[in-house]
Amino acid sequence: MSAKVSKLLSIILAGSLLLFACQSAAPTQAPAQTEAPQVTEAPEATEAPTQAPAENRVLKVWHYESDTGAMGKSWLAAKEEFEATHPGVTVEMDNTKGFEEIRQTASMVLNSDEAPDVMEYNKGNATAGLLSQQGLLADMTDEVMKRGWDKIVVGGLQTTSRYENGVMGSGQWYGVTNYGEFVMVYYNKDLFEQHGVEVPTTLEELEAAMDKFVAAGLVPIATGASEYPAQQIFYELVLSKADQDLIDSYQLYKSPVDFHNEAFTFGAEKMAEWVEKGYIEKNSTSMGAEDMGLGFESGQYPMMISGSWWYGRLMTEITGFDWGIFLFPGNQFNPGSGGNLWVVAANSENKDLAYDWIDITLSPKIQTIMGNEGGLPVNANAEEITDPKVQELVQAFKEFSPGAAFYPDWPAPGLYDALVSNVQELINGTMTPAEMLDAIDTFYNENKPQ
Repeated sequence: MSAKVSKLLSIILAGSLLLFACQSAAPTQAPAQTEAPQVTEAPEATEAPTQAPAENRVLKVWHYESDTGAMGKSWLAAKEEFEATHPGVTVEMDNTKGFEEIRQTASMVLNSDEAPDVMEYNKGNATAGLLSQQGLLADMTDEVMKRGWDKIVVGGLQTTSRYENGVMGSGQWYGVTNYGEFVMVYYNKDLFEQHGVEVPTTLEELEAAMDKFVAAGLVPIATGASEYPAQQIFYELVLSKADQDLIDSYQLYKSPVDFHNEAFTFGAEKMAEWVEKGYIEKNSTSMGAEDMGLGFESGQYPMMISGSWWYGRLMTEITGFDWGIFLFPGNQFNPGSGGNLWVVAANSENKDLAYDWIDITLSPKIQTIMGNEGGLPVNANAEEITDPKVQELVQAFKEFSPGAAFYPDWPAPGLYDALVSNVQELINGTMTPAEMLDAIDTFYNENKPQ
């Protein structure tokens, strides 16, 4: 890479993360257009101790990232680094349980003798916020200040790491993210070319493209409605008609939400229409996120609407066709935020090692590995990220950052499951759009913080 291109990438990567940080909102006030800090070199995370306090200790780390993805690869490197700098300590890393299992069992596991010391966990009021209220997560505020993590995870990237009475955006640090993420459209360039389809820039152009694929016997969008993907498509459609006030009302409780307003009505009706037109399969109700991803990787589907967490894995696993990305056409706002959190179990006897682990995953060395493998690190040496495919992701993140709208399931405990089941019923045709919105309205208002 030339010095000029290297410098440009460094500015784009740092600038996009800072821009995203400044655009994210705290619950106590509307999002402010704050001035971005000056771009500087990535700060060093505090150096981990060269020896563990005692020999023959085991640090249990749970996460749900694939070993072939950007986060998984970087954390395997972190394991090597940790064990090299902590003689006598073994890292037992377990990523076999998956996102769904950890989401569903976290409160029970963290309240047992089987709890890991440190765990990747979903951010937001309904997840990390709830566990912080239940006393199951360690308050990491003192460690954050001592180790300087607040200088790495800055501005709006802190929003999902800090909770006050279970509500994100302020208060104590109960988690620390070490990457960014957002939802986009992945597309099969070969199928687009074969069927004479250009990358759409409006919703109307997207639907015209999908009509072409349907006419050719293809289902345009790979999805999985038994988990998170389908509800994120619904949210993208809602966001196509949303403004910042609606997002703040829904996510941050600024004012009551009318679930039969233009945006939510459009999202529900358009989702049902997409099923009727064959853009989304009815049998996606029995498919999960993994089914969706493998379907796209097989070359069977022209598009997949999902998050940047797939990016590094697709870089590794797709070999049979060329692919690319674009933001959801026409949207000013899209789902996204800082990434999932490292949380530490309140009853862990290895909190010192858990904090050292987080420190190492935030170090420029490990963060740069994540970047080169297709992730969105918060503390990488950007001049060392050289892959053009990664540069494409960084550029898309820069375009996304001013319109970060979080995720649809965040506002209330249990809302994830409510959205999954109600969107499934919408896809099945067992609920009308109005009935689905009624159900979400009731659940949201009964379970949001009062």
